[in-house]
Amino acid sequence: MKRLWGRGTKDQNSRPSSARDSPDQEQEQGRAPNEHTRLLPNRIESSNYLSPDDPAVSPYNLWSVRIVRYLTILFTVLNVVWWVILLVSTFVTPPGFHTPGSGFFPFSYASLALANLIFTLIFFAIPSKPVRILSVIMGGLLLIETILLVSVQKTRHEEGWVGIISVFWVLLTAIWTLGTDRLVKWGKHEEEERLTGRAETRRSLGEWSAVLVSTISMVILALAALLTTLTLILRALDAGLAPPGDLIWVDGDKYMLHVYCHGNKTDSKGNKLPTVLLEGGEGTVEDGLWQLADRAVDNGSISRYCFVDRPGLAWSDTAPSPLSAGMASEAVSEALARAGEEGPWVLASAGIGSIYSRILSARLGKEVKGLLLIDPLHEDDLEDVGSSRRGFALWIRGIISPLGLDRIPGAIFKGRNKEDRTWGQSAYQTGKFIFAKLQENLVAATLSRRDVDSSRAIQYKEAPLSLISSGVEVRRNSGWADKHRDLTHLTDNLQYWDIVDEAPHEVWESEEGRDVIEKRLRQLVHG
Repeated sequence: MKRLWGRGTKDQNSRPSSARDSPDQEQEQGRAPNEHTRLLPNRIESSNYLSPDDPAVSPYNLWSVRIVRYLTILFTVLNVVWWVILLVSTFVTPPGFHTPGSGFFPFSYASLALANLIFTLIFFAIPSKPVRILSVIMGGLLLIETILLVSVQKTRHEEGWVGIISVFWVLLTAIWTLGTDRLVKWGKHEEEERLTGRAETRRSLGEWSAVLVSTISMVILALAALLTTLTLILRALDAGLAPPGDLIWVDGDKYMLHVYCHGNKTDSKGNKLPTVLLEGGEGTVEDGLWQLADRAVDNGSISRYCFVDRPGLAWSDTAPSPLSAGMASEAVSEALARAGEEGPWVLASAGIGSIYSRILSARLGKEVKGLLLIDPLHEDDLEDVGSSRRGFALWIRGIISPLGLDRIPGAIFKGRNKEDRTWGQSAYQTGKFIFAKLQENLVAATLSRRDVDSSRAIQYKEAPLSLISSGVEVRRNSGWADKHRDLTHLTDNLQYWDIVDEAPHEVWESEEGRDVIEKRLRQLVHG
C-alpha cells in the first residue's frame, strides 16, 4: 500500500522541512496534517505557482489591458498630429483653423494632453495611487476650464472651435489615463493572484523609481492645469470690460476690430474739419494717446478723433497668419469704412505705428490732410523688429502665456485690474498681444518692409508733415536723428520737426511732449 499511496519511510523522513507539503497535498498523499504542515503553499518550490519576479507575471496577459494600451498609443498618435497642426497655425494659419484669440491656449491644451498620454505609456505597467489622485485633481481643474471656456461668450469666441475641441480633448485624456491606471492596477492584481498565489505588495527599486518619476510628472501637469485655470478665470473676469466703441467684422468676417470715435465732424461755425486718426506705437492707443486726444478735444485743438485697435491689441481679435503691415492697414481701412467713417483725415502715429500710418496714408492719397509722426520708427529698423532671436523669445513667451506666470501675481499682489490687462500696463502679458507682436516679427523684414517701401514711392507729396522726436532717444542713439531727418522727406511739405529734450520714446508721457503734440495737431487740423 505504501507504494500506491505514499513514499517509503526512508524517503519520507529524509525530506527537508522547507519542502513540506501543504494541507491539500498531504491529504492527496493520504497523510493527516500536523504541526509541521505549511499553512500556505510554497510559491517558490511549488510547481503550480510562479515567482513574482517572473516576467510572465504581467498585466499584459489580459486582452483588456493590451487593447487599452493599443488605444492609448492610437490616441497619442492623433494627439501628435493635432499638436503639429496647432504649432504650424502659429506661423501660417491653415484654412478654417484661425482662432480670434492667440491660439496659445489650444496649443497648451494639446501639449498637456500629449504629455499626459506619453507619461501614461511610459509608466503603463506600474500603476500608482499618487498618480491616480493627481489625475483626479487635474481632471477636476480641466472640467472647470471647460465650463469657463464654453459658458463665457468672449472666451468662447476667442478660442473658437479649435479651442473648444482642444479643451474637451485634454479633459477626455485625463479621464482616460485615470481609467487606464485603475484597469492596469486591477489586471496586475488579478495576474499576481492567479500566477503567484497572492497579490504582490512589495516593489523593486526600479518600480519605486518609476513611481517617483511618474508622480513628479503628474505634479507638474496638475500644477500647469491649476495655473491655466487661474488664467482663464482672469480672462473670464476681463470679459466683463465692455469696449467703448464698436466691434466691426473685417476680412470676410474672419475677425473683428475695435473702432472708437469721439467728437464732432464740424466746428462751432459748421465747417467740416479733418478727423484725427490715431495709431498706437509699441502699445495700445488707449494707453496714453487716447487721454491726450480727449484733452485736445476738450481744449478745442481738434474736433474729432478715431482709432482702430490693430489686430490682437486691446479689444480687437487677432488676424490669421501671416499678417504684414499692409494687410493690417487694409483691415483698419475696411473697419473704418464699415463703421461709416469717412475722411478727410489727419494721421497721428507713434513708434512702430508710424509704419502702419504711412502705408495707410499712401493708400488714402488726397484724403489725408496731414501727417504727424511721433518719434517714429524708420523702415531700416524693421530688421531689428524681425530678428530671429526676438521672434523665438516672443514664441516662448506665447507658449507659456496660458500659465499666467506674470498675470496671476500681478492681479494678486500688484492690484492689476481689467483695464490694465486689456489695454494698460499689463496688456503686453496677454496671449493676444504676444501673438500680434510675433506676427509683426515674422514678416517685419520681408512683407512689411516691402509694403512700407511701396508706400513711400506712392505717398501723396503735397500732404503736410510734422515730426516730433524724443530728445532722450536722440541722445541715446546716434543714428536716431539721422533716420528722422530722412523721414522729414516723406513729403514735400514739411511743416515742423520738433525735438522734445526730456521726453522719452512715448513723448506724451512728458508735459512738454503733450503740449507739443496738441499744438501740432491743432495746426494740421485747422490748416
